[in-house]
Amino acid sequence: MGSAFDAFRYDGLRALVVGGASGMGAAVANLAADAGAKVTVMDIVPVDHPDRQSIRLNLSERSSIDEALEELGSPVDVVFSCAGVADGTPGIERINFIGHRYLIDGLLEREWLPRGSAIGMISSAAGLGWEAELEPLLEFLAISDWDDSVAWVVEHGKADYLSMKRAMCAYVAAQGAPLLARGIRINAVCPGPTLTPLAQANAEMWLDFGSDYREEIGISASSPEEQAAVLVFLCSRAAAAVTGQTVVSDSGYLASGLAHSFEPATPVAEFLYGRFG
Repeated sequence: MGSAFDAFRYDGLRALVVGGASGMGAAVANLAADAGAKVTVMDIVPVDHPDRQSIRLNLSERSSIDEALEELGSPVDVVFSCAGVADGTPGIERINFIGHRYLIDGLLEREWLPRGSAIGMISSAAGLGWEAELEPLLEFLAISDWDDSVAWVVEHGKADYLSMKRAMCAYVAAQGAPLLARGIRINAVCPGPTLTPLAQANAEMWLDFGSDYREEIGISASSPEEQAAVLVFLCSRAAAAVTGQTVVSDSGYLASGLAHSFEPATPVAEFLYGRFG
């Protein structure tokens, strides 16, 4: 007889972790494997692990995604879209969103995401407030062609971290219903400051965010494992009723700002959520 905790398990499932070589992606790969999944990692750098298939992937190049899908070769039950780069990186619009969407579309076209599968994406607090830009975001999301998508982003001056994270949040919301009609769930997390190599390389901007709140509450920035646990939960059968959602995993910083229980966070929260009084 099964346990109630079986819904949190990944036994017998194949999980694809895009960007699984480091940071939150590596933590997701480890946690999914601990939960019983057979893990495949796609990343631009190789992953040397005896129990994991490692496939080279450059999300900024369409041909690399096509080659990675061919090497993958068969369906997966879960896709974790974890790869991302900071502002100033060439091709950020492709690496942080367009490439992820192209890969997911490729899996769907091949029917490699069966009923009961799930997609989990890592967005950011920067992705919040997408509702205020819904009209142009839906215009962008309606463009399925790779070259046309890139051209739209460049033409509209949106090749930046905030814009692509907002596009990701809008994509998750827009795809919730049509994917669920195919038996597939999709959700995202918007992590607060997390001690990843990428965040530490951009520490002044990324890790200073909310530092006054953490000091007052008496907590530290999240570990990659803490954020990975939220995403792995969202893609488990335990979260079967959740789809089309972006879950803010920032230890309550932005919520406290909206509720005015931590006043220094209020201007930031109102900006990110598009609420200006």
